[in-house]
Amino acid sequence: MKIAVILGSVREIRRGERVSKWLMIQLSKIKEAEFELLDLRDYPLPFYYEDNSPDSLENGYTNDVATKWAAKIKEADGFMMITPEYNHGPNAVLKNALDWVYNEWNKKPVTFVGYATGAGGAIRAVEQLREIAVGLEMAPIKSALFISHVLDTIGEEGNLLKGTYNEQLPKVIKQILWWAEALRTAREK
Repeated sequence: MKIAVILGSVREIRRGERVSKWLMIQLSKIKEAEFELLDLRDYPLPFYYEDNSPDSLENGYTNDVATKWAAKIKEADGFMMITPEYNHGPNAVLKNALDWVYNEWNKKPVTFVGYATGAGGAIRAVEQLREIAVGLEMAPIKSALFISHVLDTIGEEGNLLKGTYNEQLPKVIKQILWWAEALRTAREK
């Protein structure tokens, strides 16, 4: 089973990088699935511009990066999205990456790891992303992580400085793997 972990910020000074380091360290201990980090810096997608919507593109994308992105999304059985919160919502880069593909997201589970430099842990961004996921025919699971005060919580190398996130993560992993297996079985039928 393959779970793609999407790092949803491309800023030069981004707090999500420390979150992704911590998360990938924890996920490396899980043997039931393969977890791959997809950094949106490696997929510099322009704002969506195709003439047709992604669900009706029959001849593929005119953009090579979008073609590579769609292939990566297609091979995953589920997703974990690491997201900041900008102005009480998800950032444009992550939203645009979601918009570029459609069929490749369908019938796959998704969970979120929200983070913020202040309180709240990007809860409003995650709530909006859950609605977007439903529109993409994904299955957003109930469990998620909300990391507040990320600069004081996770070190630059991914070490947890404080909080109970190491104890919370197994529940999220258990749910995403259960849903990924169930939906993969259903997709294969």
